[in-house]
Amino acid sequence: MRKGLKALAAIVALLGITSFGTAAQAAYPERPITLIVPWGAGGGTDAVARILGTLMEKDLGQPVNVVNRTGGSGVVGHQAISAAPPDGYTIGMITVEIGMMHHQGLTDLKGTSYTPIALVNADPAGVQVRADAPYKNVGELLAAVKANPGKFKASGTGQGGIWHLAIAGLLRDQKIDPAALPWVPSNGAAPGLNDLVAGGVEVVPCSLPEARALIEAGKVKSLAVMDPNPASLFPKVPTLKSDLGSGWTMAAWRGIAAPKGLPADIQAKLLASLKKAHESKEFKEFMTNRGFGVLWAPPAEFASFMVKSDADLGATMKAVGIAK
Repeated sequence: MRKGLKALAAIVALLGITSFGTAAQAAYPERPITLIVPWGAGGGTDAVARILGTLMEKDLGQPVNVVNRTGGSGVVGHQAISAAPPDGYTIGMITVEIGMMHHQGLTDLKGTSYTPIALVNADPAGVQVRADAPYKNVGELLAAVKANPGKFKASGTGQGGIWHLAIAGLLRDQKIDPAALPWVPSNGAAPGLNDLVAGGVEVVPCSLPEARALIEAGKVKSLAVMDPNPASLFPKVPTLKSDLGSGWTMAAWRGIAAPKGLPADIQAKLLASLKKAHESKEFKEFMTNRGFGVLWAPPAEFASFMVKSDADLGATMKAVGIAK
């Protein structure tokens, strides 16, 4: 009799624990969520993260606090996201650099180091020259580079940065040695574009939102965009496909991810909230006003996207001698 009572008590206790666990998961989130951004406050990644955090906290009923963890060319913040407990209370905005850093020997992190939630944004590279440059299209520019190796220079980010790889990859795609267009490192697109206007360099591959002010001021023109589709910001800018028949693409992208091992039910809840924010009028207006590209890919598609991005970046980095 006593054994039976003990067994019954154990079953009741187990059921209680199971019910409590289920209830706890169903109640997620019960406290504030931290959204880590690996880049500085005020930049594009920070801006996109903050609008999404604001919209998600309205839906989830808990604060979503954006924390900037900078340093190490993005390594510090990406590492902080990956190393957090996989409980849904620390998520982050991972960026295109996650497919670059490990090729440079800066970290072992890859896209597979995370639980993907969704890809939310991508800004393809454009090929910018001065407004008075003689080239009518990107084909004419590339022909001039090929005929005069080393004569022209390009800039727009640091050595081995995303925009450096964008133009190097295009050159490789067109059977032109990337060394034919020497790279001048800069602290970003803005100083690179200023150098372009001043005559210090001839080409700046960067996103159209970054070049927007100078394009609208008539000081810079974009010859092509590295995407299969025209950019909504400047729809008259040709694609590489339409001008060259090239399938080369490159974009600075951003997505929300969590540490690896996130429970599926929490992933689903974050995905639903993020999708709602992404589809909202507020988010679309925010992105349109800033010229940012809106893109959506749920977990499986986001994971596949990162694998391809990693492969493309790695091949280009090896070609220009910056992969270890």
